[in-house]
Amino acid sequence: MANICSLALVVYAVCFSVLIPQATSQPFLFPETQSTIVPDPSTFFAPNLLSSPLPTNSFFQNFVLNNGDQPEYIHPYTMKSSNSSLSLAYPSFSYTSTVISTTPFQPDLTISGSKTITIPDPNNDHHVVSDFDDLSVTLDFPSSNLRFFLIRGSPYLTCFVSQPTPVSISTSHTIVSSSSASGSNTKFIIKLDNGQTWLIYTSSPTDLTASGASSLTFNNFSGNIRVAVMPDAADPKSEAILDQFSSSYPTSGAAVLENSNTLTYKWEKTGGDLLILAHPLHLMLLSNATVLQDFKYKSIDGNLVGIVGDTWVLNSKPIPVTWNSIGGVKIDLFPEIISALRRDVDALSSTELSAASYFYGKLVAKAARLALIAEEVACPDVIPAIRTFLAEKIQPWLDGTFSGNGFLYDKKWGGLVTKQGSTDKGADFGFGLYSDHHYHLGYFVYGISVLAKIDPAWGEKYKPQAYSLLADYLNKDKQSNPNYTRLRCFDLYKLHSWAGGVTEFADGRNQESTSEAVNAYYAAALMGKAYNDPQVEATGSLLTTLEIQAAQMWWHLREGGENQTYEQDFAKENRVVGVLWSTKRDSGLWFAAAEAKEIRLGIQVIPISPITEVLFSDTGFPSELVNWALPALGRTGVTEAWKGFVYALQGLYDKAGALEKIKSLTGFDDGNSLSNLLWWIHSRS
Repeated sequence: MANICSLALVVYAVCFSVLIPQATSQPFLFPETQSTIVPDPSTFFAPNLLSSPLPTNSFFQNFVLNNGDQPEYIHPYTMKSSNSSLSLAYPSFSYTSTVISTTPFQPDLTISGSKTITIPDPNNDHHVVSDFDDLSVTLDFPSSNLRFFLIRGSPYLTCFVSQPTPVSISTSHTIVSSSSASGSNTKFIIKLDNGQTWLIYTSSPTDLTASGASSLTFNNFSGNIRVAVMPDAADPKSEAILDQFSSSYPTSGAAVLENSNTLTYKWEKTGGDLLILAHPLHLMLLSNATVLQDFKYKSIDGNLVGIVGDTWVLNSKPIPVTWNSIGGVKIDLFPEIISALRRDVDALSSTELSAASYFYGKLVAKAARLALIAEEVACPDVIPAIRTFLAEKIQPWLDGTFSGNGFLYDKKWGGLVTKQGSTDKGADFGFGLYSDHHYHLGYFVYGISVLAKIDPAWGEKYKPQAYSLLADYLNKDKQSNPNYTRLRCFDLYKLHSWAGGVTEFADGRNQESTSEAVNAYYAAALMGKAYNDPQVEATGSLLTTLEIQAAQMWWHLREGGENQTYEQDFAKENRVVGVLWSTKRDSGLWFAAAEAKEIRLGIQVIPISPITEVLFSDTGFPSELVNWALPALGRTGVTEAWKGFVYALQGLYDKAGALEKIKSLTGFDDGNSLSNLLWWIHSRS
């Protein structure tokens, strides 16, 4: 359910500005708080950027946290900033049966400039983010005249030197040789003792002189310096391709959400044809692209392949976003579901609700599921009780009367925090540090969407608050809602979400539960349906589709080598990834060991709703996943709640066997119910 609500939230944010123009009505804003735990964004962001909400799950988040010196993965390089220099490495990866990890950061090249400006405060002698967008970030080093354009997927790193400055190119390895190509003094070839060959291009002729076994210097250079590693040092064709596109460089890149199945990339550039690298999911979705099939860089996400052009169109097949099951339930199966439904609805009145936003949201979404199941199996008499429960439980979070917790607005970063999370880093799973926003809010958005569907008058009354929740993670841009950052969790280059928030991690961003991410955008699409808002519905549908395809690409591992993204040491032992990081794949979870395979399966299924069928549409994979997880159910301490998700997936290929096991369960996840599992099994075709 977490996925559904988060999704609904995202969709709402997108259309809010269209429905309520800025000139006549400002978007709703929850009461402002002065959070005591969020970091100060003014340390690393340029002053002109501080007036707008800032990203809290971005691909460059480490660059603006603490000392700003933890690496980030900007395909195909790992990059790390330190004072007046930027280091990059073309990473290697190690594979075991439990983890895929990037080798510890060791700079292959470091670019630094001699300081030309005295900084009054030495503690402020660091990089500054002067610009950013979906596909790039610009880092400035004010004291040394250096500006770096870090473009996602670019085989080149571009450094602009604003005025004559001594620029050093150093390495942690030993330089075997360095030479000017054909005496041009605008292209230089550097060979390192680790077997790498780096090409350096300059916008004007200059001399590159050795200053030791591991350092070279451009004396008093101004203009552009571009560096690129040859993906295959022995292949002259890769050098020729890098030469061909070396003079065209992008300075920014935007992703445009066109409609429910189209995403477009557009880069601003200088020069001729542009060369950018596409990851495997890009290649699945790209249309009308010039693909350089033999020009490839390795990455943890699979081979990165060269694409020529400054505009990409990514087309995904539209998916069904429906309130109820896609295939329906046969009428003769209604009675069994209705019997469980009446018991589950009666139990709502005695339900104890946690004050924690995640668990509270799950229970709200669980009740909302009961209302939709009641509609589908023609049991309308239970809906008024569900409507009353939802209104009583949701309203206090929207009007600020819930004494245990609630939503507040943090102006520093531009987003929602909880009352508990505004003063306690550990409260609400780090929600106050912008962790897991799409998970928590996705559940709330799902519940609000269902309540607005069954009670339109309530929906209209609380529409401003609903859209504000949605905007926290589904805001398209400043014009849509100036109070929230753009698509807080969704990564428009990777095409899936991140959950880590404004916490520094050595392995970069991370996400555990893909299904709760899917739920968030699905819920957003449902909010679009509930409020008759086609733009929100389209945005939610598009992000739902992309999140599903990313989950199937990087989290779901088929048997027999069908999934070629990961090496067999890891792939043969794992049917799902536990936590996916920017530079690591882990079989363990935040809250469970790798051996708890039923939990690893469950966290990639939760919550069960109509969109679950689409997420697990890969024929044959559910049986592989269940067979992999079933032996783990014999461990001591396995709970009934997690068993329910294993049996639910079994129902995709063995309805009778799964139904028998589900009927024997004595407990359920707090976001699940017997009614929901019976509905799921009986709606399988």
